[in-house]
Amino acid sequence: MKWSEIMIHTANEAVEAISNILYEAGAGGIVIEDSNELLKEHEDRFGEIYELDPDDFPDEGVIIKAYLPINSFLGETVEEIKQAITNLATFDIDIGPNKVTISEVNEEEWATAWKKYYNPVKISEKFTIVPTWENYEPVSSDELIIELDPGMAFGTGTHPTTVMCIQALERTVKPGDTVIDVGTGSGVLSIAAAMLGAERVTALDLDEVAVHAATLNVKLNKMQDRVTVKQNDLLKGINGQADVVVANILAEVIIGFTEDAAKTVKPGGWFITSGIIRQKKDVVKDALLSSGFTIEETMVMEDWVALIAKRG
Repeated sequence: MKWSEIMIHTANEAVEAISNILYEAGAGGIVIEDSNELLKEHEDRFGEIYELDPDDFPDEGVIIKAYLPINSFLGETVEEIKQAITNLATFDIDIGPNKVTISEVNEEEWATAWKKYYNPVKISEKFTIVPTWENYEPVSSDELIIELDPGMAFGTGTHPTTVMCIQALERTVKPGDTVIDVGTGSGVLSIAAAMLGAERVTALDLDEVAVHAATLNVKLNKMQDRVTVKQNDLLKGINGQADVVVANILAEVIIGFTEDAAKTVKPGGWFITSGIIRQKKDVVKDALLSSGFTIEETMVMEDWVALIAKRG
């Protein structure tokens, strides 16, 4: 089968939004090549050293590659993708060079090649993310393993915003808690909350692709008794309150529903937000404070920020 590779040269801030656009357009896989990877220390906690080839990465910014089946609608789909990416600028999202190129590839070339980018990664004191095709033996008896299939959608759960959210969940979720995960994506945060002892977790996403991916990942990790995945627009129409609400989405979206979050979080409960580029930290903080939250902790990883807020 022939596939079309669409390659987008963009900025780090736009990676998650563009990835979502591509999956909604029917992408059958995504590869992210971030120039910042070459500047990082890559010795992980398993004693393995990753050797990266500079030729695989752009000189600056991020290259996102997605794969679309070649059919009669391809031209129209590509134009819709270009327009959706350009529209991100209206949300004050840096889309960088926004250079889009198209090429043709065979299915065999990409169907397995992208897997080389994903390995087991220990992302916190308790959690290790493991791609489903990897055989991994826990290093310690209390290690929590989340299995994910990045081919489903939304990556492997190792993006800085996701890592910080999981670390924040470790600090806030108690056994028996109720948790709402807004914009669940792969469902990784909901799975983590359930593994930490949350009795009832509601995973929400407006995107049908995300709902499907999260449902599969929840079942893969045998958490379907605790996690319910629903299609929903943020917290609209959600009744009842939760001990913890977590939202790993764009800063602009967070700002728009802090009032709803304040109504949903129980008094003394927690609102964890991420997906916030460093430059937008203060505007998100102001929105949280004006909605009655207090900022208990600010977490920073690379260019990203996560906030742990408490409702009074």
